[in-house]
Amino acid sequence: MVEIRLKVPDDFLKVRETLTRIGVASRNEKKLYQSCHILHKQGKYYIVHFKELFLLDGKHSDFSENDKQRRNRIAKLLSDWGLIEIVDDTIVEDVSSISQIKILPHKDKSEWELIAKYSIGSKKSQ
Repeated sequence: MVEIRLKVPDDFLKVRETLTRIGVASRNEKKLYQSCHILHKQGKYYIVHFKELFLLDGKHSDFSENDKQRRNRIAKLLSDWGLIEIVDDTIVEDVSSISQIKILPHKDKSEWELIAKYSIGSKKSQ
C-alpha cells in the first residue's frame, strides 16, 4: 500500500472517481478493469491495488511484482496531477511502463464499461 495525503478532504471523492478510469483495458471490448482503490483507514489514506485488498481480507491473491509496479505508477500519476501527495516517495520508485495501464478521459467514460474487481465497504452475502 502507498500512504498518501489529500490536499483537502473533498479530494477523496475526486481521487476515487479518477481511479475508476485507470486500469487494464480488455483487448476486444470497451471494458476497463480498475487496478487501484483509495482506502481510508484510521485517519490515513492509501492507494491500494485490488489484489492487496484481497490479501488484507485474508483471501488468496496472486499480487505480483508487476501489480506493485502498476500501483506505484498510478500513485505517481495522481501525485503528478496534483490530486495527492505521496508520504514516502521511495516506496513508488519501482514503476511499470505507462503503456501497461489505460487512462480513460472523463469525456469517454460513458462509452466504456468500468469494472471494479473489489468493492470497498460492501459485505458479500455468504
